[in-house]
Amino acid sequence: MNPFRRRARAAAPGRPTPDGRAPSSRSAPLPSPVPGPAPVIGLAAGDYAGFLRAMLPRQTRGVASHRLDGERVWLKKAGPRHGAWRYHVLGFIAATLRLDVLRPVPNPGGAAAIAIEARRLRELDALGLRVPRVLAQQDDGLLLSDLGESRATVVVLQERLDQAAALGPAALLAVWRDGLDAIAAVHARGTCLSQAFDRNLVQCPDGVIGYIDFEDDPRATLGLDECQVRDWLSYLHSTAMLVRAATPQAAGAHWHAVLADASDAVRERIAGAARRMRWLRHLPQSRRWGRDTQRVRACARLLARWHTEAL
Repeated sequence: MNPFRRRARAAAPGRPTPDGRAPSSRSAPLPSPVPGPAPVIGLAAGDYAGFLRAMLPRQTRGVASHRLDGERVWLKKAGPRHGAWRYHVLGFIAATLRLDVLRPVPNPGGAAAIAIEARRLRELDALGLRVPRVLAQQDDGLLLSDLGESRATVVVLQERLDQAAALGPAALLAVWRDGLDAIAAVHARGTCLSQAFDRNLVQCPDGVIGYIDFEDDPRATLGLDECQVRDWLSYLHSTAMLVRAATPQAAGAHWHAVLADASDAVRERIAGAARRMRWLRHLPQSRRWGRDTQRVRACARLLARWHTEAL
């Protein structure tokens, strides 16, 4: 997983993703609804395993929502293994910057990715964190609960940030702080996320922020401190452009206030990342270099501003 490359937004268990901007700057929406497979007949109420067995070979999308006895559920199919070339590139960047937190965390795809996601969801659920419940599991697919609990839709934090930005800096910073607090809540329980981008944090109907997308596990290759730093850098990278356009000074106060509860090792590693990334402040500003370049530049500039003592 590359924390400095924004993928298309995944469908959140709780709502289909609405359209946004161009694919290079905004995650792609789900396709327009199309007639799905006919309902499965003859299943007992609550037979999640039977529903998964029957529906999995009939589903064409990687992730799709279904209704089962009036309950909204999400079926996730095993996907292909990610190409190894992307990890060689990321490994080169990590080595150049001497940043262990950017070391590749391969997504194995297939049955291995399904097993990782199911295990991580159960772990986080046991810690009292808001994640989709694993209703049924096979080697090639998962059936997950809906974070909206079928009563209402959840809202992806990425979308909330965009909406808040239109209202002004104060509104944006309030939502942005919600994301920081949600990540801090995970770390306070002695664990980490997987891809802590704003697109993988979702606000549930009761206001609690939940977490999605766990197809890889950075703890397999990194220590816990490094994984937690990776969470912070992933979130900052995905939100840096909005934050820099608002009030970076106030955002920095939020940043340091939340990090005050992090371990000394985590704070030291973030300061080290700010130091080693400082040259990225000078990446080209032109949009023709792509949105990812702009995000990296914005992230490096914020870190440099907030951690001047490390430069």
